Amino acid sequence: MEKEKNEVYSKVVRAGKRTYFFDVKSTRANDLYITLTESKKTGSEGRESYEKHKIFLYKEDFEKFQEGLADAILKIKELKSEEGNQFEESYSSEYSAVSFEEL
Repeated sequence: MEKEKNEVYSKVVRAGKRTYFFDVKSTRANDLYITLTESKKTGSEGRESYEKHKIFLYKEDFEKFQEGLADAILKIKELKSEEGNQFEESYSSEYSAVSFEEL
């Protein structure tokens, strides 16, 4: 039951063979943090399994993480633009911006 108590919010994003879980959780001291989990389907029919990777993101790192992610996405856009390709932003119309200050 303790696990259920600390779960505040969860967002699931399915992307091909991968599923991403964005979970907002609370510590015993009521501090909020985020766990990012990537779950990837592996194996063949009948013998499927899932490989998972998890990152814990604490409130003191929210801003720097957000800046780093935005910088990396911007760089990809620049590189794709230089190649004459368009970087598709289908995700931007489907999801609203998240402000870590709101947490």
